[in-house]
Amino acid sequence: MKKWIIILVIAALGGGSWYYFSQQQGKAEPVTQRQDRGTHQVQRRSIQLSITAAGDISPAEQVSVIPETSGRVKALLVDIGDNVKKGDVLVTLDDETLLKERDTQCTDIDGSRLQVERDERNFTRASQLFENGLLSKEEYENSLSTYQISTNNLVRAEKALAQIDERLSKTQIMAPFDCTVLTRPVSVGQAVSGSDGASGGTECLTVADLNQMVIDSHINQADVTRLKIGQQVSIQVEAVTGLKLTGVIERIAPQATLKNNIKGFSCRILLENPDERVRPGMTANISIPIALADNVLSVPLSAVFTEGGERFVYAKKDESWEQRTVKIGVADFSFVEITEGLQEGDTVALEPPSMEEISKTANAARTNQMRGMPGGGSGTGSGGGRGPGPR
Repeated sequence: MKKWIIILVIAALGGGSWYYFSQQQGKAEPVTQRQDRGTHQVQRRSIQLSITAAGDISPAEQVSVIPETSGRVKALLVDIGDNVKKGDVLVTLDDETLLKERDTQCTDIDGSRLQVERDERNFTRASQLFENGLLSKEEYENSLSTYQISTNNLVRAEKALAQIDERLSKTQIMAPFDCTVLTRPVSVGQAVSGSDGASGGTECLTVADLNQMVIDSHINQADVTRLKIGQQVSIQVEAVTGLKLTGVIERIAPQATLKNNIKGFSCRILLENPDERVRPGMTANISIPIALADNVLSVPLSAVFTEGGERFVYAKKDESWEQRTVKIGVADFSFVEITEGLQEGDTVALEPPSMEEISKTANAARTNQMRGMPGGGSGTGSGGGRGPGPR
């Protein structure tokens, strides 16, 4: 008796398990069938296609300050970060030796002047005696030569003094324009060489005008033909969160260069509204608009499919989907302009419908044609790869 009871219990458990799993499968299938497909309504929006690039910010005017004459640094009147005006003294070289040379030269000039005055008097007296026949021609000519030699010596001494004064003026290095000191690689007491030396001179300072900043960027050769001088660009500085600047393309290199194994063209962009927080060396992200479609019909890029060079979408019709050929315009990284094939408010699928859903529409269209009724759009098959781009 117990044996039969055990058999009945096992059979009941098996049947209950089978019933439970059957119910769960029955519940799961309708859920899958009721899942909504990703769709999007055709809407109007503005679409802008832009080229993005990165570049380094630098001053528009930057000068390496090198003394014109050699000497020893006597005083550094500025430090890194100081703002100076045009004509302000930046560096002073030791001028003690030159001042001694100047004093010596001035003494020589005084002696030369006395010599000239004496020789002039002698020549004047010799001229009178020669006219009266009281002096030979040879003595007269010797007096003239002596006067001319002393005069030439005076002129030579005065020119030497002028050269010393010029060298003294070069011991003071002045700001070439209103600028900010960027670097100061020398120290007081350091010997520096002038720009007229064989080494080209010692750099004492680097100064720049930070009121005018530029960005040097490398533009891919595939995009450079769409740029033009004077074109406005949008700029974001990585180091200053939220800061948005504008600029204009000032120069495009005529010849391509290779940078990071990418062939492109150097592009110089002038900042129109520089911010005091922006400093040389910062990285800027540039956005250059090259195409704009304002208030146009648009769909997401994922809604447009391509097959055999033809672009199409799956548009909602009643409870099914139909394949419609479309023409596109400007596209960015999210949306694409639809110039033909859709109307505002239409619903499109973001992924291809099943063959069954498409065939329902095709069958309905054939039935309408057989009845003499106007049909909807005809389906031409499922889409291939995506990727609309601007015309």
